[in-house]
Amino acid sequence: MAVDKKMHILVVDDYNTMRRIVRNLLKQLGFDNVDEAADGGEAMRKLQETPFNLIISDWNMEPVTGLDLLKQVRAHDKLKHLPFIMVTAESKPENVIAAKQAGVSNYIVKPFNAETLKTKMTAVIGEF
Repeated sequence: MAVDKKMHILVVDDYNTMRRIVRNLLKQLGFDNVDEAADGGEAMRKLQETPFNLIISDWNMEPVTGLDLLKQVRAHDKLKHLPFIMVTAESKPENVIAAKQAGVSNYIVKPFNAETLKTKMTAVIGEF
């Protein structure tokens, strides 16, 4: 089944510049239907109001971290099946393990480019 490039993607990061970078990488890959949230709390509100097909979230945010957001998404009946890609500057094995235990779909270590994002997204949502 082909991936719909009109799918609705939520990018969550507390740095506006990083949200813009991810949005631009997604645009390079052909995805334009992108919304943004500045932290996990805002993301959770948006997720409850609007249907999304993919979450790409930073780990290190305040007051609600990406890991906390992931746990909330996985605990929510309507959201628990959403593909969730965690983005972080931390490549520590314990962080990767914690994210996997919380149900992350995939994991990207910063810095990354469009090709890396495409590879990680393909593993989660299929070939596009």
